[in-house]
Amino acid sequence: MSPRHPQSPASPAVLRPPTLRVLGTSITIIDPVVALAEADLGFKVEYEVLDFIACQRKAALEPGAYDLYDQCFHNLDIVWFWGALQALDTLRLDKWDEVSDLTKRGRISRHGWQGHGDAPVKKLYVQPGGSLGSDPSRYISMLPTVHNLDSFGYDIGVFGSGNRNRESWAWLFDPRAKGRVALVDEPAIGIFDAALAAEASGAITFRDIGNLDVQEIDALMDLLEEKRQQGYFRAVWRDADEARALVVEGRTSVQSMWSPAYWGLGEADRRFVESVPVEGYRAWHGGISLAHHVDGRLRDMAYEYMNWWLSGRPGAVMARQGYYMSVAGTVRHALADDEWAYWYGGEEAIRDLPGPDGTVAVRAGSRRAGGSYWDRANRIAVWNTVMDEHNYAVRAWSRFVARVRADAS
Repeated sequence: MSPRHPQSPASPAVLRPPTLRVLGTSITIIDPVVALAEADLGFKVEYEVLDFIACQRKAALEPGAYDLYDQCFHNLDIVWFWGALQALDTLRLDKWDEVSDLTKRGRISRHGWQGHGDAPVKKLYVQPGGSLGSDPSRYISMLPTVHNLDSFGYDIGVFGSGNRNRESWAWLFDPRAKGRVALVDEPAIGIFDAALAAEASGAITFRDIGNLDVQEIDALMDLLEEKRQQGYFRAVWRDADEARALVVEGRTSVQSMWSPAYWGLGEADRRFVESVPVEGYRAWHGGISLAHHVDGRLRDMAYEYMNWWLSGRPGAVMARQGYYMSVAGTVRHALADDEWAYWYGGEEAIRDLPGPDGTVAVRAGSRRAGGSYWDRANRIAVWNTVMDEHNYAVRAWSRFVARVRADAS
């Protein structure tokens, strides 16, 4: 029997960096951003895109299924409560000192109004004991990134073109648009558009529009049901593509709108315009949180990815779909001067300006509704919010939405 030949030593394993998994929504995870991340970062990033509600549910219940949670501050509480996330160390965030006061202190200027509801500062800082609050600390719950001031869009053929100083959320309940109204189907968003409309029209006065109690939710839903039975609502929508389609198809005269929904309207962009409500905007603020399990090299990659988000190039993509960034200085350097002047400065576009995909989003001669970023951010009425009675509101809202969808089918 011949002797056994000794085994050759195994070849050393080739160590590859792990893949960073990002769970988020179509608000920020769009093709141009994905392409930039691939070009700028030295590791692979894998994305999963869900709607607001599904994304929040997965983040809370499957914390091992992602490494970074890219969502909004109003979708943070439940996920934090379930222990799915870990605190971020601001000493590892390159641009933390440059983050806007709108996020850090709750207002864009000393004299600005914070707005009702879930202003990001209320959930930004990790407090002793692990709760979230507005008292500054070294550790935060979510890196503030993209945000915007939302309103509604309307058809000037129905409401006229001479009302730019009188645009009101009450128009969502205006008889002139009966049968041609649409709302966004997300209870932490759409319910506040409806509440702003109810209060602006004089139908209901709320104690705190950012935190309705059960009786106020019932009163609002009764009003919505009354309007539904009268035939006011044409549809509900869940993303900018659905909202845009309603306008392009000529199905609505007034509706909740997000900025990207205004691009690509074709001929409709001459008649369907973005409002500047006299009552103020409904604001929202997105950010990125770190899953509880992430450590070691993966955590280093996560911080690199978060710092990249505030580096300017991703913010330029966001600007081209009408969104702002918590660090504006780096975005300014990543945009052409005339793009910055339009998107942030509120000045007239001196040429056709591109959207995120390179196609024309803004026609030469246009001005952004509401003016500059600083003008708009000083006019916040309420933030997207998960109220104390959120579960009750979700059930009531879901029943209403189901009836509207049934009417439309």
